[in-house]
Amino acid sequence: MFRMINGIPVWGDHDEGTIEQITRCASDREAVAAALMADGHLGYSMPIGGVVAYRDAVSPSGVGYDISCGIKGVRTNLRADDIRHHISKIMDEIARTVVFGIGQTSGKAADHPLFDDPTWRDVPQVGKLKQLAREQLGTVGSGNHWVDILEDEEGWIWVGAHFGSRGLGHRTASGFLNLATGRPFDAPAPGESMQQPATLISLRSDLGQAYWQAMTLAGRYAYAGRDFVVQQVLDILGAKATEEVHNHHNYAWIERVGNEDLIVVRKGATPAWPGQRGFVGGSMGDISVVVEGIESEEARLGLHSTIHGAGRVMSRTQAAGKRRWTRRHGQRVQEVVRPGKISREMMHEWLRREQVELRGGGTDESPHVYRRLPEVLAHHANSIKIVHTLKPLGVAMAGEDVFDPYKD
Repeated sequence: MFRMINGIPVWGDHDEGTIEQITRCASDREAVAAALMADGHLGYSMPIGGVVAYRDAVSPSGVGYDISCGIKGVRTNLRADDIRHHISKIMDEIARTVVFGIGQTSGKAADHPLFDDPTWRDVPQVGKLKQLAREQLGTVGSGNHWVDILEDEEGWIWVGAHFGSRGLGHRTASGFLNLATGRPFDAPAPGESMQQPATLISLRSDLGQAYWQAMTLAGRYAYAGRDFVVQQVLDILGAKATEEVHNHHNYAWIERVGNEDLIVVRKGATPAWPGQRGFVGGSMGDISVVVEGIESEEARLGLHSTIHGAGRVMSRTQAAGKRRWTRRHGQRVQEVVRPGKISREMMHEWLRREQVELRGGGTDESPHVYRRLPEVLAHHANSIKIVHTLKPLGVAMAGEDVFDPYKD
């Protein structure tokens, strides 16, 4: 169920800061409609879980730094009972094979056809990022990015991968935010606050068209990366995909809203048009689901959008404590300045109880810091239906000691 707050349809319960943020976004002159999903929380200039429809404008701060972050999930021809007793070895192999953190894939994905896209030439600032993009294609990154082995309600094995456009997306976002405010593309980030007003660029301008091209390229890049990683895991399993769901949740789309085409920006929200399927991930110790949009008045008011995950209830610093990176013996290491609320023992106890095999992961991604996914999904029961319920058997993430400037 939803309620109207300041003229905005809002699903779930949110703190005052999150409501203020979506209200501010909706008050921009170019904004035509807005909505807030049940997994929402405070974000940079626009809440995670926020959806805003603009007329002839796009918001790079709304799309965010991880352009086209999303999830690919595939159902395989393997039964869970066939691999359940080998899950530890399988997760070891995934952790060895898939590249987490900032790393690179040793050129294995560098010859992808997307590197022939004319945008590399037509948008010179993006062209300068091409080598970085080649090196990082097919790397998962850190933060809340993961590779999962899951079991569905019929006992079939699924492979899921959640990450986005890596350094390409991050530098594209920061660069166009710089250009929109009169700074050079590669200027250092100015340290703006979370409550910064949304940055809007007219799509009738050359800058707006260049951003749209760059965002579209980053979207192709993120899809290619998830394709690469999922295939790596299928090869490890010796499996074939029998069903696929692939969607992103940090992006801008041209969509029909009422009687006009608008630019719909979703920041941590999944498109859910009638019949459209999307993969929604829970935390490392919770279920994930495949959902499908349905036709309803709630769906229309929500701009045919739904949640992208369970939603945080605790910040990274609250969970893991305050940490700082330093160099020791020539290597980057983390020092704990102040401990957090969640210990590794608490995290691992939860995973033991749920029988989840974890590789990597930090306490800032513990199940304790997220809402429970079934409770969040319940708020959207009138706009989506659940097609598959997936229980995690194995989760692989970057370790908390992995340095990655592009994390989520």
